[in-house]
Amino acid sequence: MEKFNEIYETAISWTKEAGKNIKESLSEQLRVEYKTSEADLVTEKDREIEEFFIRKIKERYPNHHIIGEEGMGEDTSFNPREEIVWLIDPIDGTTSFVHQKENFAISVAVYENGSPRVGIIYDPIREECYHALHGYGAFKNKERLKTVRETTVKHSLLGIDSSWLVPNDQYDYRKFHSLIQDIRGTRVIGSAALEMAAVASGKLNGFISLRLSPWDFAAGLVLLGELGVKATTIDNKPINLFEKTSICVGNQTFHRQLMQEYLGEEDKSK
Repeated sequence: MEKFNEIYETAISWTKEAGKNIKESLSEQLRVEYKTSEADLVTEKDREIEEFFIRKIKERYPNHHIIGEEGMGEDTSFNPREEIVWLIDPIDGTTSFVHQKENFAISVAVYENGSPRVGIIYDPIREECYHALHGYGAFKNKERLKTVRETTVKHSLLGIDSSWLVPNDQYDYRKFHSLIQDIRGTRVIGSAALEMAAVASGKLNGFISLRLSPWDFAAGLVLLGELGVKATTIDNKPINLFEKTSICVGNQTFHRQLMQEYLGEEDKSK
């Protein structure tokens, strides 16, 4: 793990540098494009920040591999479970970036042979950096995060997008109805990385998304793993790090109750 100490500190430094770049660009006119739909946005800043990380990584760690949201790193001919891989989302929450100028984050993770090593989620507007080096705990800036508090559904806040609560092609939305009736409340930030960071810091007790890519959740899994948070797919299976997947995370009590009483799945993640 010693070799990752330097990678960890370097990655934090690069992430904050990229965050400063993004923050300074907020007064500029953005060129916005659509990817798969009018709700799936990308800006030139997304591409610029991803290129920044690619350049830095290739100069300093030429044998490392890169998986980025904008697909600018390299092809997928390597086996990510046999390499050191950086998973990068240059702006997680691009829609929030475009419309709100806040509630977005840079998400950076480093995995070795499929195992978590480094996770960083940086909110450049609030200057909040959530970071973890595997085995050494999770932090918000310089504050060590405590083990998350155990809660039941009736005493919990859940991060979930309202689009999953109406008919969709990913999941039977009706399974959520009794949960939404019983839970204390729901919230949506618009950035999966920040919602996972909110679970890590205790602002949320759980988070559900039905369709995320590896760069959306990779850093969050490193943070949550350091805090004993349960993380599975929506049907309680182990998460495949390198594929698109659903995500259900929460403190152990909350997650267990979700599966046993609301989502109807036995524990398959052990």
